[in-house]
Amino acid sequence: MKKISMANIYSLFDEITKSQKLYIPTDKGDIAEFAQYDDGVTLTEKYNTNCSAKGFFFPQTENLYDIKMNGKKLEIKDTRSELDDFVVFGVRACDARAFDILDRVFLVDPIDTYYKNRREHGVIISLACNRPEETCFCSAFGIDASEPQGDVVAWQFGDEMYFQAKTEKGESLLNSLDGVLEDGDESIVEQTKNAIKTTMSKLPLANVSFEGMKKQELLEHFNNPKWAQLSEACLGCGGCTFVCPTCQCYDIREFDTGNGVKKFRCWDSCMYSDFTKMAHGNPRTSQLERFRQRFMHKLVYFPDNNDGIFGCVGCGRCLAKCPISMNIVKVEKALEVQA
Repeated sequence: MKKISMANIYSLFDEITKSQKLYIPTDKGDIAEFAQYDDGVTLTEKYNTNCSAKGFFFPQTENLYDIKMNGKKLEIKDTRSELDDFVVFGVRACDARAFDILDRVFLVDPIDTYYKNRREHGVIISLACNRPEETCFCSAFGIDASEPQGDVVAWQFGDEMYFQAKTEKGESLLNSLDGVLEDGDESIVEQTKNAIKTTMSKLPLANVSFEGMKKQELLEHFNNPKWAQLSEACLGCGGCTFVCPTCQCYDIREFDTGNGVKKFRCWDSCMYSDFTKMAHGNPRTSQLERFRQRFMHKLVYFPDNNDGIFGCVGCGRCLAKCPISMNIVKVEKALEVQA
């Protein structure tokens, strides 16, 4: 167990950046976002970032390869270069669990080598949640906000921050920071954990459970007449999918540069009318169908194919961002089967 005074936290950040890039959550206007640490970049006091750390491993836009045209000859060029190691500091428990869900998508055959490369080079320093938002409900999915997953886990207690390595990458990072860290008392961390658990138990959504979704068969959920009322006010803006730490849908597109083509992928949303559009049209022609697809995937399809693990981590972003106040908790409460 290691610790540092919060007054010296930027000395820690400076030490990390001597060998690799560092990203921290910082204020950008009224919201917090991850940004590369440099002079003038300060740590936010807000609880969570507007978007999760997903983008470090699955970027919103990503060039896949270039195609050069010379008459009738085509040359395909892999544009990837070796990534530098990097550290992401301040990842909350919900977002840290989201990596496990994304890994189940991108690190199974056929492995997504773009995602895999970034995962191998990234080190996650997760941060326990002393002040969770009222919209948080990560405990519904068995996530312990007092001890998040990560290569290194951090806890803030008063004016000190404590660190514990959880993986070999984390151990290597902390060893490289011996010059600025000192030994910490594990009993203080245990006090912090207990305080966090007490706080989490008092949140408005502390008792939310999604287990009722498992009490019905897939087709019973699919054909539930309540989808019509639930989806009626949905604008199809896709905001919920873009702030979600577990959404993984993307589109593959091409850009004509004038002397070649760039093949790239970008985030997409199942809430859009042109999502999965094929030559004959879109298989989901109504907002009801698109709305149903989003929540069926997270609450039914994904668990059915992943050992019962839901495709949601309870970060609460969809509760906070939806312009018509529709979210996954309301959907679950409408669809769940009571014991």
